[in-house]
Amino acid sequence: MNLKTAAGYAVGDFGINLYFISVMTYLLYFYTDVMGLSAVAAGGVFAVARFIDAVTDPLMGAIAERTRSRWGRMRPYLLFGAIPLGLISVLTFTVPDLGEGGKLAWAYTTYILFGLIYTVVTIPYATLTASLTADYQARTALSTYRIGCAFAGGFLVSVGTMPFVSLFSDKALGFQVLMVLFAVVATLLLWVSFGATAEVVQPKREKIALKDSLRAITFNRPLLVVIGIFSCGMLSFTVRQTTTAYFFIYNVGEPGLIAWFFGITLGCMLVGIWLVPGLARRFGKAGATRLGAYLTIVACLGFYFTPYDAVVALFVWGCLIALGGTPVAVLGWAMIPDTVEYAEWKHGVRADGAIYATASFFQKLAKTIGGAGVAFVLGLAGYAANQAQSPQALEAIHAVLTLVPVGIMVLLIALTKIYSLDEQRHAEIVAQLGNA
Repeated sequence: MNLKTAAGYAVGDFGINLYFISVMTYLLYFYTDVMGLSAVAAGGVFAVARFIDAVTDPLMGAIAERTRSRWGRMRPYLLFGAIPLGLISVLTFTVPDLGEGGKLAWAYTTYILFGLIYTVVTIPYATLTASLTADYQARTALSTYRIGCAFAGGFLVSVGTMPFVSLFSDKALGFQVLMVLFAVVATLLLWVSFGATAEVVQPKREKIALKDSLRAITFNRPLLVVIGIFSCGMLSFTVRQTTTAYFFIYNVGEPGLIAWFFGITLGCMLVGIWLVPGLARRFGKAGATRLGAYLTIVACLGFYFTPYDAVVALFVWGCLIALGGTPVAVLGWAMIPDTVEYAEWKHGVRADGAIYATASFFQKLAKTIGGAGVAFVLGLAGYAANQAQSPQALEAIHAVLTLVPVGIMVLLIALTKIYSLDEQRHAEIVAQLGNA
């Protein structure tokens, strides 16, 4: 794979993450503190919209892997889905001139539609990794480029959103204008990915029966383990990303630190991401992921026991948490395409769309649990928007941010211990497929 193709593919995730991180980091805050919904009502929106988003992934995967066009199977969705995704993103971050009930209905409608259109674009985009190369290490490198661009997009959102919004006397207008800018950039970058890539790894069978796709997923032990690892990583990230703004606004009492915290910690991830291929070569993909989880646990505990006013120490622990999460974020995407060849070797069918869609389903289910869970916990703890919080609410924010990810990482470590599809085994499978 040449650098032009790798870079062209990777920049698409910069655009996608302008949407993804905006929703992950700021949509709950937007609902509670800008649109005026209660935390419990916002939690309901998150639960319903993200669940619908998740359950549509397998359907989209089945559609994508059965698509036949002059542009390939996956690439057409980048070309034709980019503009609708940009439009619905702007509407999702728009406050309508309606009453409380109307605003809640608007939130449900726009976020559900956002999830559906996001799925139409991102499932084929993610699946392209398996179609661009069959090489084990090349996929790690490709995923590194891709996640590097994703982190860069996340960096821009995390650092720039609140300062940009603060330029407007009306926060609602600030969010809306910002999403218009993001939509323009993301649309152009998705078109770049479309133009720079070609689907060189093709299925040997033109038609795939539904039962074949289901068998490739259900009887694919490496995939099931990777899905567990992937879901744990997303759940931990969602919980931390959703809670951080509340922590600095209410626990620390310094809203201005939000952009600095996200900027510095994501900057650490951008630096650390280039260490991941070396770690994967030395310890394997599962081993490198496990090392990141160990670091995350130690850093989360350090963060929990640090006083709110020890800002420098909080930032140090935050940087270590970010570094620990980097291998998890990169290598999950590098492990999934390996399970595509495993299924093809074991069952004679290349069900890449179904495999990626299933992984995405569980990833989004984890995102649903994480986002809605944070909202419900805050609501139960007595959170009240734009007011001084009770000790119970402050402790809930603190514990969710730090202790919940510890438990998630313990489960992730256990899953990495039973993952068996290493580089040698994958090479044997690819060789056998080539000789078939």
